Amino acid sequence: MNADNDGSTNSEYASVELAVEVFSMLADATRVRIILALRSNELSVSHLSDIVGKSPASVSQHLAKLRLARIVHTRQDGTKIFYRLANEHASQLVSEAIFQAEHSLSSEPAHHRTSRIEPTDPN
Repeated sequence: MNADNDGSTNSEYASVELAVEVFSMLADATRVRIILALRSNELSVSHLSDIVGKSPASVSQHLAKLRLARIVHTRQDGTKIFYRLANEHASQLVSEAIFQAEHSLSSEPAHHRTSRIEPTDPN
């Protein structure tokens, strides 16, 4: 019975350690802005650069880190590379962090005043 508990504890410990790495990866304003920009769009470095207000070289460095962390994936089209979120979880984490920050700024945060409307699938 202890072996089962140890396995579960080791697995949980590993998951916690990886979660901390994800939080560490997201603890950068430029990376958070990149993730927000990629929520519904696949974008190139130059487009992301315009959106987040950083140089293409800086955005490329941040994207490389996000790619190594498997938070973004790429697609090449000719000479251009497009980035997209690997899954919805990074976007959800960033949204929840922003909601938590809003609680720190106001007794009635914006996300409580407005109803959340889910985007419709155009397909």
